[in-house]
This record gives sequence, C-alpha cells and structure tokens, in this order.
Amino acid sequence: MKIFVIIPSGGSGIRAGSTLPKQYMQFGGKELIAYTIDVFQQCGLIDEITISAQTEFLDLLKDIKEKFSFTKIKNIVEGGIDRQHSVFNALTSLNASEDDLIIVHDAVRPLLPAAILIKSIETAKEFGSAVVAIKARDTLVRGSGSVISYAEREEFYYVQTPQVFRYKILLEAMRKSMSDNFMGTDESMLVHRMGHSVKIVDGSFVNFKITCQDDIKLFRLIAENKGGV
Repeated sequence: MKIFVIIPSGGSGIRAGSTLPKQYMQFGGKELIAYTIDVFQQCGLIDEITISAQTEFLDLLKDIKEKFSFTKIKNIVEGGIDRQHSVFNALTSLNASEDDLIIVHDAVRPLLPAAILIKSIETAKEFGSAVVAIKARDTLVRGSGSVISYAEREEFYYVQTPQVFRYKILLEAMRKSMSDNFMGTDESMLVHRMGHSVKIVDGSFVNFKITCQDDIKLFRLIAENKGGV
C-alpha cells in the first residue's frame, strides 16, 4: 500500500488582501506552501506528493521543489476551475491502486503536527476514511444580522485537513459528484454523500488555515521568530 498526498494550491489571496495567492507569500525567506510540503516530505509514511495549481504558478512550484529538495513531489499538475476540480485533476493523475491512501491537505495549513498526520493515516487504514476536526468550543448561533437561534455546540466540529481516504472511495465519490454537478466544500462531504462513514480524528488549533491578514501576521511571527518552522 502506498500513501499519496494531494495539495490543491489554486486559492487566491483576496481574503488576505493580496494580489499574490497567500500560499506563495514568503515567511522567513520561505514560501508558505513550502512549509506545508515539508511536513509531508519529513514524514516517513508518505510516498508521493502531487500539487495542483493555476497555470501561471506551475514554474514557481517547480522552482520551490528544486530549491528545498522536495524529492517526494512527483507531479505538479494544472488545477481546475475550483478546489473540487483541482483535487480531481490531481487524483486522476496518480498511478494508485484501489487500497492506496490519498491524503488531501490545504496548501495554507503549514503547521500540521506530525502526530495528527500519523493518527489520520492510521484511522483511514482501519476504516477507509478519516477527517481531522476540532470539537466546537465557542457558542454557535444561526443568524442574519441578529441571532435567530442557538445550536448545541456539543454536536459540532470545525473541519480541518488532512482528510484521508482509500483511493477507490475518493475516486468514486468525486466521479459521482461530477456527474451530478454537485459541489461540496471539501472531500469528506463528497465521501459522506456516498454513504461512507467518515471517522473524526481530533485536530488542533495549531493546525490553523491561513486565510486573512490576522492569520498572516500570526504565522509570520511564528516563522520569523523561529527562523523557520
């Protein structure tokens, strides 16, 4: 059994207030996506990494691969019109077997703890699917300008990545979604839609997604104060 990583890298920098997609911003002399890739490069369980990206950034990713000697990057493919199509393009480029594991991870989650990565792999090996998530700690409300109702937070989780699936399960789920013109917000939604159980692995607030200016400021402090992460 082999373990493949897919990193969709097609996001823009709009919410972060930048014309440059945030995954290509530099922190401590190193691109954000390079920190993310390094987590998987350093993990002995990982066999291959595939990145999908917008056409204009393919050469930059090749340069990053060479600069940091990311030997596990085997494919850099053109992304699609959205995340779902980008993951699908990467998935169908793999030379994978039915029972191989596919890890999908956001390009802008650079601080994934190794222990959580390993636990998600172990869980997917046993159950076929796993998603990293954090149990909600804040009060949750439904509203539109003002509060409409309160939700029972004990039932809610903040979903993160990595998300790990058997190749056969993820491929079937993505193909079905494409044929139905169904757009999910992540891969676990597509797999769950097919009737598969998706096991939850406890995540961490350290594994935050860099989305806005505050996230960028926080990660810059971490990266530059440590001289790299």
